[in-house]
Amino acid sequence: MSQPETDALLRRAEDLEREAARLRAEAHRTGGEREGGPRHESVPHRQAIFDATTRFAIVGTDRDGAVTDWNAGAERIFGWSAAAIRGRSIAALFTPEDRAIDRPATEMRLALAQGRAEDERWHLRADGSRFWASGEMMPLRDCEGGHIGYVKVLSDRTEEHRAGDALREAEMRLRRAQEAGGIGVFSVGIDDGVLHPTPEFCRLYGLPEAAAYPATAFEGLVVAEDAHLVSTAESRRQGEPPRDVEYRIRRPDTGELRWIARRGEIERDGAGRPVRFSGIARDVTEQRSARDALATSEARYRALFEAVDDGFCIIEFFDGPHGPASDYVHVEANPGYERHTGIPGIVGRTLRDLAPAEAEGWLELYGGVLRTGTSIRFERAFPLAGRYIEVSAARIEPASRRQVSVLFRDISARRRAEDALRASEALARENIERVQLALSAGAIIGTWIWDLQNDRFSVDEAFARSFGLDPAAGREGLSLAQVVETVHPDDRAGLASAIEAAIARGGAYAHQYRTRRADGRYYWLEANGRVEHGPDGTPLRFPGVLIDIEERRAGEAERARVTEQLRSLNETLEQRVAERTAELMRAEEALRQSQKMEAVGQLTGGLAHDFNNMLAGIVGSLELMQTRMLQGRVGDLERYIGAAQGAARRAAALTHRLLAFSRRQTLAPKPTDVNRLVEGMEELVRRTVGPAVSVEVVGAAGLWPTLVDPSQLENALLNLCINARDAMPEGGRIVVETGNRWLDPRGARERDLEPGQYVSLCVSDNGTGMTPDVAAKAFDPFFTTKPIGEGTGLGLSMIYGFAKQSDGQVRIYSEPGEGTMVCLYLPRHLGEAEGAEAVPDLSEAARAKLGETVLVVDDEPTVRMLVTEVLEDLGYAAIEAADGASGLKVLQSDVRIDLLVTDVGLPGGMNGRQMAEAALVSRPGLKVLFITGYAENAALNHGHLAPGMQVLVKPFALEALATRIRGLIEGAD
Repeated sequence: MSQPETDALLRRAEDLEREAARLRAEAHRTGGEREGGPRHESVPHRQAIFDATTRFAIVGTDRDGAVTDWNAGAERIFGWSAAAIRGRSIAALFTPEDRAIDRPATEMRLALAQGRAEDERWHLRADGSRFWASGEMMPLRDCEGGHIGYVKVLSDRTEEHRAGDALREAEMRLRRAQEAGGIGVFSVGIDDGVLHPTPEFCRLYGLPEAAAYPATAFEGLVVAEDAHLVSTAESRRQGEPPRDVEYRIRRPDTGELRWIARRGEIERDGAGRPVRFSGIARDVTEQRSARDALATSEARYRALFEAVDDGFCIIEFFDGPHGPASDYVHVEANPGYERHTGIPGIVGRTLRDLAPAEAEGWLELYGGVLRTGTSIRFERAFPLAGRYIEVSAARIEPASRRQVSVLFRDISARRRAEDALRASEALARENIERVQLALSAGAIIGTWIWDLQNDRFSVDEAFARSFGLDPAAGREGLSLAQVVETVHPDDRAGLASAIEAAIARGGAYAHQYRTRRADGRYYWLEANGRVEHGPDGTPLRFPGVLIDIEERRAGEAERARVTEQLRSLNETLEQRVAERTAELMRAEEALRQSQKMEAVGQLTGGLAHDFNNMLAGIVGSLELMQTRMLQGRVGDLERYIGAAQGAARRAAALTHRLLAFSRRQTLAPKPTDVNRLVEGMEELVRRTVGPAVSVEVVGAAGLWPTLVDPSQLENALLNLCINARDAMPEGGRIVVETGNRWLDPRGARERDLEPGQYVSLCVSDNGTGMTPDVAAKAFDPFFTTKPIGEGTGLGLSMIYGFAKQSDGQVRIYSEPGEGTMVCLYLPRHLGEAEGAEAVPDLSEAARAKLGETVLVVDDEPTVRMLVTEVLEDLGYAAIEAADGASGLKVLQSDVRIDLLVTDVGLPGGMNGRQMAEAALVSRPGLKVLFITGYAENAALNHGHLAPGMQVLVKPFALEALATRIRGLIEGAD
């Protein structure tokens, strides 16, 4: 039964009680009238009163209990009519059980003796059914007080009784539930501040059971740190106490600290005023401990997950187009994963997306772990990464999750340490044998161990004798000051410096000095030891041995004397040797000059062959253009113009190759996506190498960007592919492969690079290969295996120069008859790669704004003419100057100049950079475009240009010139 229903029944019972009291008073009054007043007036009046209510049964009896009066309420409640019941014993209204114990007579006796007998029990109706009645029996007396009978007033309280039983049952169940669940119930009066707890509530707080407590008795048990979570008289009065909280209490009975979860609500009256704060409480100490332990465990796991240096990931198998469990996705990975694999953003990526060619092998490996639940561990070498990796994998239960955890651990250091340990152990055994031999032979005259942290020496007896130490001082716990006390005064400063240097740098130590022994004489000895540092660089131990060098020093003194005597004898010999050496140097210089001239001759032949072909194309095309124009046949001009431009571009490329060989070309490095560059070159490479050679491109996923000149890298790639084609005269296969490389100190040393992250571009073939001596000279200038006139020997030397100028390196791996692989290593750029730069057609170039003026300074009239023509076509006003001095005069005038276009190498003693810097004094915002056909790197400050300055390398496309001019004037970098 709900609380509202129970309250309604209780209110109804109270109403009935009040009505019964009123009727009892009325019965007393009417009883007096019956015995004292006139009978003919009292009987109708009394009957009217009896019949006025039907909610209560009023039964009158004589002194023996026979029914004499029966009102309408009795007829309604019991079911007998007055005629049917009158004259019968009142015992007919009681149950057989009560009649058996003579309950009716007992009530009459109690009523007569006490004035009334209260009665709450089951009674019978006329139909034999039972109902619960509540009432009382009183004696009736006459005017003189004589006993004449009884009156019984009762009401039907069956519903209330059953409700009470239900309420008591519910309360019992609630109490059992509270005791079983450890839940205590309470209510606090707003006005009086009295807390009414259940026994279980008292037990939770460690207080004796009581019906009421001051609320402060419980509030005082809460620890000070949690006091703000408890309701107070003020917060309850305002109707805003904390509703759902958890706080700690100190139980007064045990002193134990417990966590209590309390939930409460404010009860309000009809006007909305708070009248009571009620709620429940339970002990959540164990749950809180478990929750805190879980949170701590999760935090510890997450911290370890993020901080662990090893790579860790969780993979989840799924069904794909290739069949059940034919792929897996990385659902979680720690930062160490990228450090060990070089794959960024691994979470959410699938195996077949990352490594489609190797997918089946990994699926078989990790799929076996998922199917069988058997963990695996293996080690694998990765030569290209320069690492040795240990991998362990285990299934994550239950198997239905289809997940496997994988741990990558770089064990390169451990493998190196193991190798070093084995070598160290072998060396230690060898050194022990040597020490033992030296001790037995008398070469070592003492040993020591110095605890650097505590400045405590431990020495042997021989050491003590060699230093003349006082035997009473012992050989343990000596300080440095005590040990060096007998060192010769002239040797102390040098000894102190040697010791400080050895402690600072760590490692081997050797020093010679003299010590005074017990006989008072000084003897030479040599101290050899090693300073051991901790992982953090802290000096820890300094062990060592003493060697007697007294005889050696005497021998050295004798040798010095003999050497001085021989010196004068050797002077003439030294003079003859010097003359012979000079003669040999002259011969070597002549030989080098001969080799240089031979190389220059070879270079000249190759260059002459190449330039004659290019000049023939240019000159022939121009002559045919002139002839066709005189003939009026202009339809063929475009074909001849294209041929001349192609030959000119090849000549420019050859010039760039010469500059790259000398490492003096001007580079325009940009953040470059090498995969995208290779993809753009793939079709050109295929056409160049021809149909007999297949080309395969393998681009690494997640390739890092690199800062490099894209055009030079394209030229290098094309040259490598052409060399590979020439090495396969019968056809074959070329593989172009990219990759991320993390070079440790050892791998970097092998490639003559600094340790760090690099992007590799490798071109391999299955051609004839190279012998070791040919591979060793492949990068030498002018070296070529082709016949004279068919190659300059600058291809690989150009690539080498370009790589070195880009802070990278190039390496050749080749086996005769097996093929060759050439790899470029370029530094990783920590940024995003730029997209391809589109150069608009000259006709589409942006036009000049009104009045914009450009100063053109170049000593070559043809270049000035071309640049001026382009500027005027675009609407710019152009001013020309032939040298730096003339250009500076214009710049120092008040003429409007929006942009300076200047060659770097100018005649007259002032180059283009010097002129621009002098102009910036009077024109701080001047924009400058340097054009150069030769990389005056020093003049350009080694490529470091200030904002508002750019460089354009000759020869250049006029479209590119127009784009650069517009971009600089508008402020675009």
